[in-house]
Amino acid sequence: MGPIRVGLVADPASPTDVARRMTNLTPAGDAARDEWDVEFVSEPFTLGLEDVDTALSRLHARGEAHQWDLVIGVTELPLRGEDGRYLLAAIDPRRHSAVLSLPALGGLRVRTRARRAVRGLISGMSEPDRPDEHRVPLRGRNGRGRVLLGMVLANRPWLLAAGLKSALVAALATGAVATIEPTIWLLAASLSGWRLAAATIASIAVVIAWIVIDGELWDRPDDDSPAARERSRLYNTSTLLTLTIGVVLCYLALYVINLCWALFVLDPAVMGDSLGMSLGYGDLFVLTWFVASAATLGGALGTGLASDDAIRAAAYSKREEDRRARLAGERG
Repeated sequence: MGPIRVGLVADPASPTDVARRMTNLTPAGDAARDEWDVEFVSEPFTLGLEDVDTALSRLHARGEAHQWDLVIGVTELPLRGEDGRYLLAAIDPRRHSAVLSLPALGGLRVRTRARRAVRGLISGMSEPDRPDEHRVPLRGRNGRGRVLLGMVLANRPWLLAAGLKSALVAALATGAVATIEPTIWLLAASLSGWRLAAATIASIAVVIAWIVIDGELWDRPDDDSPAARERSRLYNTSTLLTLTIGVVLCYLALYVINLCWALFVLDPAVMGDSLGMSLGYGDLFVLTWFVASAATLGGALGTGLASDDAIRAAAYSKREEDRRARLAGERG
C-alpha cells in the first residue's frame, strides 16, 4: 500500500505561513516516515459568511481535483457550529476533508499547536473505523476570548509601525521642534498628571478612530442574522484591539525617541531661567509625555494611511475582501 496523499490547503496570509512548514509531517510513534505524502497549496477556500459545511464541500472538491486521499484546510477565520459555539475543527471523514481554525488555537505557539492538530486530523481520518462527521468545539466559557486573542495575534499588531511609518516620521519631526519650544515647556509644566493621561488617551483614541474611518476598516453585517452580526462584532473588536496595540507601541517608541532628544539638547537649568521657575531632569519626562501626545495627533492626522497594506491587514474584513476577489477570479 502506498503512502496516503494528503492535501493541505491554506488560506492566504497567516494560514499560509503556518501550513507551508507542515509538508514534512509524519505519523506519530514508530510508523514509517513515508506513510504520508503531504502536498501544500495556498489558495482561498473560506468566506466569513459561509457555514462550515460549505467550506468542507469546497475542500472535498479540491481534494478530488488533485486526487488527494485526504484534504485539510487551514483558515484564519473563526468557525462556529450550529449551536453557536466556536470550533477548533470540523471533520467530515465521509468526504475525506477537515478544516482547522487557527484563531481557536489561541494565538500562542500557533505553529506547534497547528502542527499537532493537523497530525491528529490526518491520523483520525486515516483510521479504518473513523467516526462520522463531527465538530470539535472549544472547551469552557472563554471560547470567544480565545478566538479573539488568536485573531488579534494573527493580525501581528507589532508590525503596524510599517503602515504608520509616514505618520511616525511626521510625528518625530513635530516632536523634535516642539521639544525646544518655550511655550510647550510652559504648557507641559502647567498640566496636572490626570490631564497628561487624558491627553495620551485622547490622542491614541483619535488616531485609531481616524485610521478606521479613513481606511474604511469597519465591518458591517451582510444581513440582519445573529450570525452575521456576531461575525461583524468579532471582526471589529479584533481590528480595534489590533490598532490599539499597534498605536500604543508606536506612541511608546515616539516617547522614548523624544525623551532621548530632550535629554540631549535641553538643560533644565536653562529652561528654568527662561520660564522663571525651578526645573529638574524629571520635568523633561513630563515635557516628553506632553510632546508625544501632541506629536501623535499632529503626525498621524497630517498623513494619509488608507492605501497602506499594513494598515489594511489589521482588519479581518479587508482580508475577507481579498479572499472574495480571489475566489471570484478563480471561478471566472
